[in-house]
Amino acid sequence: MQARNTVSSYGAVSKALHWAIAALILTMIPLGLVAVEWPYDTSDALATKALLFSIHKTIGVAIFFLALARIGWMLSQPRPAPLHPERRLETALAEGVHWLLYVSLVAVPLSGWVQHAAAAGFAPIWWPLGQTLPFVPQSAALAAGAGTVHAVFTKLLMAALALHVAGALKHHLVDRDGTLARMLPGRLAASSGTPVPARRHALAPALGALLVYGLVGGTAVTIAGPDAESDARPGVALPATVGATTPASWIVESGELTFTVRQMGSPVTGRFGRFDAEIVFEETPDADGRHGSVTVVIPIASMTLGSVTEQARGPEFFHAEAHPAARFSADILAAEEGDADVPYRAEGTLALAGAEVPVTLPFTLEIVDGVATASGTVTVDRRDFGMGESYPDEATVGFSVEIDVSLEARRGGVAAGEGA
Repeated sequence: MQARNTVSSYGAVSKALHWAIAALILTMIPLGLVAVEWPYDTSDALATKALLFSIHKTIGVAIFFLALARIGWMLSQPRPAPLHPERRLETALAEGVHWLLYVSLVAVPLSGWVQHAAAAGFAPIWWPLGQTLPFVPQSAALAAGAGTVHAVFTKLLMAALALHVAGALKHHLVDRDGTLARMLPGRLAASSGTPVPARRHALAPALGALLVYGLVGGTAVTIAGPDAESDARPGVALPATVGATTPASWIVESGELTFTVRQMGSPVTGRFGRFDAEIVFEETPDADGRHGSVTVVIPIASMTLGSVTEQARGPEFFHAEAHPAARFSADILAAEEGDADVPYRAEGTLALAGAEVPVTLPFTLEIVDGVATASGTVTVDRRDFGMGESYPDEATVGFSVEIDVSLEARRGGVAAGEGA
């Protein structure tokens, strides 16, 4: 069999790409539907769910690149002439469906890949280029929008696929012509009558398919709208609400609070979209060696953790309904001897998910013109807070959780731009 197309049949390359993509689609779609419905109430169930999603995503990326190869090859080849050139409307509709399929095979996996890259995540893609995409930041809002678009585009793909199969069966069972035989492996189609010369690929069906996807995707994003729970950029603190300020009090102007845990062996970072802090700090310690104190209140509803956000907010982990806020209360002390690189520590208690655990957060601090920049990292064990009791080992969810905080605060009573 020759590799290239002719005016009467498809070549070996076109057939191989066609049937490879078909087999992957018929695997990917059921896998995705099953993965969405699969429970995750136990460690084994979560592992299975992650495996199903990983296979689904990996196949999707394979389809994306095969589709690009298919489109490129198709545009470089002659288009086999229609067996019934007199049926102009039918021929135009068939070509339009073909282009809907081509665009679907790019748009569906790409939107899913964007969702995965933006959501930090759960169920890794098994490809070396894998988990991130250029120009795609990790953002809960972006992940949600891409997820909505992916779900809608999947329905368009299924509709285009159904029309394509229906057309092929109509040619084979009703018209009894050689249209389907043109794409069957190892076969050459016999033409009915004299085929017209090969033509260039028409531009209108391609533009029409792109327009359909643009309108549908734009509508999906518009209907989905912004995340109603986001009252600040993900991971950025809102200014703290404080009463009367003193030279020892500090007002947080911006900051970021994140945590990293290993899921299925891969690190995944979550963020809190809001935290309010009350800070009292003096560079000169008091008689007890205290430099001040800090109290941080963190609304759990502002937490995002990729595609498992709802699970993380649920009773098994943060239990946001019963414990809507976490609280860290601590004294600010000088670092213990030998910690010259981290001059301060906040030593206190973290109240989270109904448990109170002693926590010490070492942090760096720089004060310039009345503006303090601080950052610190501490590692806690989720089991100390009764989180994830159904996950007794680290195969699915790691025990250690690394908490990172950074913030910028202005000294109380000092306006922006003024000195200390």
